[in-house]
Amino acid sequence: MSGQSRSAVLLAGLMGTAGVLHFVVPKAFDGTVPRILPGKARTWTYASGAVELALAAGLAHPRTRVAAARVTTGFFVGVFPANVQMAVDWRHRPRPQQVAAYARLPLQIPLVLWARGVARGADGL
Repeated sequence: MSGQSRSAVLLAGLMGTAGVLHFVVPKAFDGTVPRILPGKARTWTYASGAVELALAAGLAHPRTRVAAARVTTGFFVGVFPANVQMAVDWRHRPRPQQVAAYARLPLQIPLVLWARGVARGADGL
């Protein structure tokens, strides 16, 4: 397996794990849903998990990898407001939780770059 394929499969594993967790422990994700979104947080949690599972499947298959990696890049950018919401909401929690919430913010950058790199490597750019 090439390094590029390995990277794509690892990203697929990350997305798949995150997607499954949205269904196994949805309450942990409900609090990160921005309050500005309409409807119930649980609906958004499940929808996000379903999208992550679909992206994982797309990343795992070479034929759909480029498109899935591009959409994954956009997904990582799109969920950033949830990370900001979490940091705001958790600012009065115990220090370890605050650190975890704030650490998620800059970690979004390497995730975006990783997905973009998979897309570029997968289509020969």
